[in-house]
Amino acid sequence: MSLLTVKDLQVSYGGIEALKGISFTVEKGQIVTLIGANGAGKSTALRAISGLVPVKAGSITFDGKEIKGWDTSRIVSEGIVMVPEGRRVFPNLTVLENLKIGAYLRKDPAEVSASIQYVFERFPRLKERDWQMAGTLSGGEQQMLAVGRALMARPRLLMMDEPSLGLAPLVVRDIFAIIQRLMQEGITILLIEQNANAALRAAHYGYVLETGRVTLEDTGTNLLNNQKVRDAYLGQSRKRKAQGE
Repeated sequence: MSLLTVKDLQVSYGGIEALKGISFTVEKGQIVTLIGANGAGKSTALRAISGLVPVKAGSITFDGKEIKGWDTSRIVSEGIVMVPEGRRVFPNLTVLENLKIGAYLRKDPAEVSASIQYVFERFPRLKERDWQMAGTLSGGEQQMLAVGRALMARPRLLMMDEPSLGLAPLVVRDIFAIIQRLMQEGITILLIEQNANAALRAAHYGYVLETGRVTLEDTGTNLLNNQKVRDAYLGQSRKRKAQGE
């Protein structure tokens, strides 16, 4: 069952077409990834779904409702929450204060407290540092905080923009383990990731974006084994060249 359906989506910045009529679906309970080079339109797609950039044409349907044109607060309250690229935690606020900001639309203090405990159970390191200024956390801890803050809004669809950016390989492994766990707990995930190898290994389904268009789509496993994808995004052609093939 499709939770999110994007159809013929067009977005322009000035006279530049960032998205040229892309279409994709995100099935409930799955991880779906958008991969592509910088400038392909991946982040623009997430920003359009979140109501952060105006949509020129096309439709965005979430759980059967057309949400194009909704303001961002209404979209968040409906259950679509984004973990932004670069984490964007509030550096001069504590871990706990950052989490509470994620629940800004919620009114019941008891439920908010329960959500804080839910986050701390999944990220014990954040509980150990709940008093610490977010700006003093490591990159991996800040990414955990960004995910935890998003969870405070009780997402049904969690959109993640480059969650592994700038992180050490061991930390990247931890982040993808978290992504898998959240999916297993029933959260649907739309993932944008420069690390195409990790993204496709995690994803049920993937779409390849090139200059604002979807040029290829398939299961994560099939895209991982597609020679064109391997050459363009997984470094296989460079590896073969280095080996003298």
